[in-house]
Amino acid sequence: MSSADTAVKVNPNAPTEEKVLEVEHHTDHLFSFSITRPPSFRFRSGEFVMIGLPAEAGQKRPLMRAYSIASPSWDEKIEFYSIKVPDGPLTSRLQKIKQGDKILLSKKPVGTLVLDALLPGKRLYMFSTGTGIAPFASLIRDPETYERYDEVILTHTCRQKAELSYGLRLVENCKIDPLVGEMIADKLLHITSLTREDYPLKGRITTLIETGQLFENAGVPKINPETDRVMICGSMDMINDTKAICESFGLREGSNSQPAELVVEKAFVG
Repeated sequence: MSSADTAVKVNPNAPTEEKVLEVEHHTDHLFSFSITRPPSFRFRSGEFVMIGLPAEAGQKRPLMRAYSIASPSWDEKIEFYSIKVPDGPLTSRLQKIKQGDKILLSKKPVGTLVLDALLPGKRLYMFSTGTGIAPFASLIRDPETYERYDEVILTHTCRQKAELSYGLRLVENCKIDPLVGEMIADKLLHITSLTREDYPLKGRITTLIETGQLFENAGVPKINPETDRVMICGSMDMINDTKAICESFGLREGSNSQPAELVVEKAFVG
């Protein structure tokens, strides 16, 4: 029997096995982690990818879930930001990972929360709640974002103050980043609000938009489809409600094939 007869067929679409580089727990139910990046892995800032853990005994195949990539397209590692779900099929195991563990990474990143799905404009809004800030963590570290827009307004709404820590530190680090630090100095505005604790700005992002408080705090006029572009990522209810409000301003939903004024995350969970 020749060696060709005994060769094992390799699935070209099978996920690669990557190593966990770093894990950080931000609260009791929020954590971030980074993994090695295969040399051939390419993605656009804002996209998501399927990740998972090796199958356990009794499992026929590994469980994979869609996760937004929180690192920018130029980064040598791949970062993710996740909730912890005690009884979640994947996150119940994922939250226990440590440096050196193995993570499965699919080879094809996809998504609509990318700059190419929007028409040119003056101002870009990034509306996020909870871990929905993850794709924007990628986009605000990408120089192309600031090359395309004069102003970038990132909003992050959470229940409690501790849940804002990931985004607050992210933006502070951006200000001293050698690649985008100078670009964001007068372009990036980070607005945070809470729904469960007292805070200078309190309320759901939908309420802040409808009352006009968001625009007052940002020092900008209300959303105008001629100049403003919007990205939305959060829970499904938040996405649908915020999208409906933006459409009432005259914005249309865009896609990779038909760019417009508004895009939402199609696959975000959590």
